[in-house]
Amino acid sequence: QVQLVESGGGLVQPGGSLRLACAASGVSFAGYAMSWHRQAPGKERELVASIASTGGSTKYADSVKGRFTISRDNSKNTVYLQMNSLKPEDTAVYYCKAQRLVAYWGQGTQVTVSE
Repeated sequence: QVQLVESGGGLVQPGGSLRLACAASGVSFAGYAMSWHRQAPGKERELVASIASTGGSTKYADSVKGRFTISRDNSKNTVYLQMNSLKPEDTAVYYCKAQRLVAYWGQGTQVTVSE
């Protein structure tokens, strides 16, 4: 059974940092491209960042370039999202996704950026 479990969300002030983690089980993690997505209230889910199975290629949404960093540790079956200089508009539920022939999603973790 495939499971993706996100953690690390919470409440942070503008300008602060959070590190999200997504632990995978039930998949050959190293063979999957991984990505982080987010969905704010009333908005569609959007891609935030992605990383190739080998970790050699990363992509970012323009809105987070220079502030967020995606990384992975295949030995721990975990993908991370380091989020710095957080803004109120980063408030959303953040989901990780594992993609190969099929896609698997985690349950999401809430990130709230507010005074």
